[in-house]
Amino acid sequence: MNIAEKLAQELDLRADHVENVITLLDEGNTVPFIARYRKEMHGTMDDQVIRQLADRLSYLRGLEKRKEEVIHAIEEQGKLTSALKASIDKAEILTEVEDLYLPFRPKRKTRASAAREKGLEPLAEQLRTGSSLPAKELAQTYISEEKEILSAQDALEGALDILAEDCSVNAALRGHLRALLRSTGELVSTGKEAEATVYAQYAAFRSLVRRLQSHQILALNRGEREKFLKIDIECDADAAVQLISRSVFQKPHPYEKELTEMAADAWKRLLFPSLSRELRKELTDDANEQAISTFALNLRPLLMQPPIKHKITLGFDPAYRTGCKLAVVDETGAVLDTSVIYPTPPHKKIEESKRKLEALCRKHNVTCVALGNGTASRESEQFLTDFIRETGLPISYMVVSEAGASVYSASKLGAQEFPDYDVSLRSAVSIARRLQDPLAELVKIDPKAIGVGQYQHDMPQARLSQALDGVVEDCVNAVGVDLNTASPSLLEHIAGITPAIAKNIETYRQTNGAFSSRKQLLKVSKLGPKAFEQCAGFLRVAESAEVLDHTAVHPESYPAAKTLLALCGYTEEDVKTHRLTDLNKRIQATGRRELAQRCGIGIPTLTDIAEELQKPGRDPRDELPAPLLRSADVMTLDQLKPGMEVMGTVRNVCDFGAFVDIGVHEDGLVHISQLSNRYVKHPSDVVRVGDVVKSVVLSVDVNKKRIGLSMKQVKQ
Repeated sequence: MNIAEKLAQELDLRADHVENVITLLDEGNTVPFIARYRKEMHGTMDDQVIRQLADRLSYLRGLEKRKEEVIHAIEEQGKLTSALKASIDKAEILTEVEDLYLPFRPKRKTRASAAREKGLEPLAEQLRTGSSLPAKELAQTYISEEKEILSAQDALEGALDILAEDCSVNAALRGHLRALLRSTGELVSTGKEAEATVYAQYAAFRSLVRRLQSHQILALNRGEREKFLKIDIECDADAAVQLISRSVFQKPHPYEKELTEMAADAWKRLLFPSLSRELRKELTDDANEQAISTFALNLRPLLMQPPIKHKITLGFDPAYRTGCKLAVVDETGAVLDTSVIYPTPPHKKIEESKRKLEALCRKHNVTCVALGNGTASRESEQFLTDFIRETGLPISYMVVSEAGASVYSASKLGAQEFPDYDVSLRSAVSIARRLQDPLAELVKIDPKAIGVGQYQHDMPQARLSQALDGVVEDCVNAVGVDLNTASPSLLEHIAGITPAIAKNIETYRQTNGAFSSRKQLLKVSKLGPKAFEQCAGFLRVAESAEVLDHTAVHPESYPAAKTLLALCGYTEEDVKTHRLTDLNKRIQATGRRELAQRCGIGIPTLTDIAEELQKPGRDPRDELPAPLLRSADVMTLDQLKPGMEVMGTVRNVCDFGAFVDIGVHEDGLVHISQLSNRYVKHPSDVVRVGDVVKSVVLSVDVNKKRIGLSMKQVKQ
């Protein structure tokens, strides 16, 4: 079975579609471009499936390359047999390949290698096959002062060391023992010092390896790394020794006692340490992948939160001693005004702060406030709600996550955007813009700093960045960007545009003014035909006389789009004036297949073009539920009582549940067992970041600031 067939089988896809995607990837096409503009070639796979395919393709190609290296290395030793080659070719994971290579891998000096140098291999073979002589009598003939074999016991021990090492590199045996360890092994964690830390639940912890959850593994690893925990793997040694013994001899055997002792030694000294390390790594790798997958799952809806459009917004960055920073931005995110007020301790200049805030709001007609959720957020929210109630101004607000805002504010990009503002005022601007257009603002921040994952700083950083950058790229391209207003940090996430090209686009705008068409992109330095092909469809040019430049229709399909309009009795002017209300009826009347053939395109492309012609410049985020904006009412933690029904926004989804902002500063936890009346395999099957949900308060711990919620008892 070739790689394309294997991928098709694993992912339940058509083999020809998989082969097409592999070809497109190898030709240097980006995932967003393939997903959007090559649907006829892949059967309308979405970007996530294509990325999954690309990841698996990379692994399988790496596996094939490693097989070739191993076969070549064994062949050079003159030890490659047809059976061994067949076993290597058949291996489906890297571990199997490495197990088969183990006996032939160059080794450091070991007890077994020293015994082989002394010529004890024949004795080892005699012990394995059996003899009528007692073991020590058999070993007597190998005594040699010259070889430093001073007694029969020395010879016997050396021969048994050889057999033990042979067991440790036996691929089939390692596979059986690995399965035993996975099915019956237990992870045990101890640590008295952990009792007063966040690792208290793991201070005396025991679990079957197969039942461990990924978040537990990551917590245990961190506790061990910080020296609060000591972790061991335990396994049924007797069962392991029996497996090893059966691989060497069948009962009855003349040297059963010696060989059983050898099996116990092989397990304790060689196999168990190796396999338990391997198991810990496997558990960690799987937990990392699960955590990365969960992070990516959370990041997508966070980036795709609907923007708050056409509102002048005030960003409110709360603080204590240094004062709360305010920044007013217009509908496009441009800064109109800034200020600092001191309503929180230790200053508590509440009346003065209200006067300054009211002056700002009235001067700029502020209708929306984005309040950061960091230090002093609770006191600031109370101040803000009192202010709204007392002034009667038509203002609503939303508590916005500050995660990563300080990273952006202190970054080189933040300094370039706002050279005249200090770090804290940049944070206020960023908070305001996060409410107005979450995607455009959050792309400026390293995805790891956005704070919707678990243990993200413990992950393999290259793999995490690869996964998260892919999510950002998919989201930005799904929405599209305005070529004339998008920042370089947003442009560089468009398919085919590198950071260098993004800067060149900005330079071109500064030198030549706004782009008047997509075609002008080809005049940008380093943006050649291939880059244009990849990026053009995702860039909108509102100033263009060509109406299709306002849409996600790719320039390569402009002739087809114009033919479709003509065949359905429309003009380009009808697109501009949104007069295509019955386009779908006309397409249905003629027939999609016939129209697609006459336009020279496939049915999926025809469908996409029709959607774009009916809604030029549409934003897919507008179809999602609007964010939950609050008015003047605010609750505190001590006002919450079990049984209360509350509304909130999901802020984070992890393996064990979801954290929900219910407006009391501390997020409540809906444990996985409380998410639904039916069985829930993973919280992401029920909720996602940004969802507005109803829940019932189960418990409140004011001292520990913990809130338990349930979604089982309310209708969503």
